Amino acid sequence: MGILLAFSPFIAFAVIDRLLGSAEGLFAGFAVSAVLLARDWLGRKHSLKVLDIGTTILFGALTLYTLVAHPAWSIFGVRLVVDAGLLLIVIVSLAIRQPFTLQYAREQAPQAIWRSPEFVRSNYVITAVWALAFAVMVVADLAYLYVPDLPPRVSVIATILALVGAVKFTSWYRDRRRAAAKSAEG
Repeated sequence: MGILLAFSPFIAFAVIDRLLGSAEGLFAGFAVSAVLLARDWLGRKHSLKVLDIGTTILFGALTLYTLVAHPAWSIFGVRLVVDAGLLLIVIVSLAIRQPFTLQYAREQAPQAIWRSPEFVRSNYVITAVWALAFAVMVVADLAYLYVPDLPPRVSVIATILALVGAVKFTSWYRDRRRAAAKSAEG
């Protein structure tokens, strides 16, 4: 549930962007991500997470840029910037050897397995799949912006399929690894 909650700033952005506009959507994403970051910072059961920090910085910077520069972004233009930012956050999490899913997995797994090679490797795999999903979203946004004959629904469908695929893979892979661990124990 924690990892899905971490994506709520992007959901808030998408809904408000569609209903009210880009500046409002970016601010909504910033507000939701700031609340999540504050909750983790102040809460005892949670720790600061790369995705929450990156999301707050991303939406904060984009909100500030929008208020100062007043760019004339299309819906897909601003989506491209947000999706590319999200992809960058995930790639950075891999580069700094803290795959973003690892922090959420530790909240649900016993501390005894946190450092096990299999647990860490599983999170690298899952994070890489999420990076692939976000890369698909970036490509879909670019395709819509630079291929004029492409209907918008193609980009929307590609985005939905990428996200659903990442969610389903995460669940399937986690269950598969747990079953393998139980099988090895018994």
